[in-house]
Amino acid sequence: MNVRPYTAADADGLWELKRGFELGIGDETGGEDKGPKYEAKLTDDYREKWLAWVDDCVAENDHCVTVAVDDDGEVAGYVFVLPASLGFVWDAAVLNELFVAPEHRGTGVADDLMEAALTLARGMELPLDRIVLDVDRENDRAQAFYDRYGFEHWGEMVAREL
Repeated sequence: MNVRPYTAADADGLWELKRGFELGIGDETGGEDKGPKYEAKLTDDYREKWLAWVDDCVAENDHCVTVAVDDDGEVAGYVFVLPASLGFVWDAAVLNELFVAPEHRGTGVADDLMEAALTLARGMELPLDRIVLDVDRENDRAQAFYDRYGFEHWGEMVAREL
């Protein structure tokens, strides 16, 4: 497995994993209406805007999106740490997303991606020396993974419809 910074050539593979990430959030956590809401947003327009945002983030720091690419050249996983300019959102480094394709889970790919994220975050100039992420309390697999890395609950996110 090759773990390296994302390039524009990875866009299709990254998008497919992003879809898997979003659909997993919708299906595996929350109420019955969460899945359809997440699926409905994954339009071609959303794809274009999201990939443009990825490009903007990568232009600021080429390591903020790291991909794991298998021997066939397929993107098997990714981690997305927001650039330091967005660190003031939570006064910390923000691990925006970490996702590994189901067929590559349990192979150490997530560990390699987490190490890349932590290395990047340690090099950032931040208000607090801390990395934060949002993980659903119902996502036991993710909870166990982050627990292994010493993540602890630090506040609670709440949301409401606009």
